[in-house]
Amino acid sequence: MKKPIKHFAVTAMTATALSVLLAGPVLAAGTPTVQPVMLAASETMDKAEDAVTDTWITSKVKSTFLADSNLSGIDIKVETNQGVVALSGVVASSVERDLAIAKAGEIKGVKAVAAEALKTAQ
Repeated sequence: MKKPIKHFAVTAMTATALSVLLAGPVLAAGTPTVQPVMLAASETMDKAEDAVTDTWITSKVKSTFLADSNLSGIDIKVETNQGVVALSGVVASSVERDLAIAKAGEIKGVKAVAAEALKTAQ
C-alpha cells in the first residue's frame, strides 16, 4: 500500500521539476513570447464556449418541446448556430408552429428563431 503512494509522490515531484525546467526559458523570455499562446488559447476557449452554448440551447429547446403536451416535439428538428435556433419539420397547425417559435425564443441564450422550414400539415 505504501509503495503506490510513494511511487505517486515521486512521479508528481518529477513532473513538477520538469515543468519548472521547461517553463523557465519561456518565462525568462518575457511576456511577448507567452502572449500569443494565451491569445490563441483564449480564442479556442471562445469557440468551445460557443459550441457548448449552441449544444446546450439545442438540447434545452428540444427538451422543452418534448415536455409540452401542446407540441409534437418529436416532429420538430432543432439546430442552433451561434445562438440562432433553426426549426424544421411538420407540425399539425399554425397554432402549434407559433407555439414552437415562442417556446424556442424563451430559452436563455437564443438570439433569434428561424422557422421558415417548419411547415404546417393544414
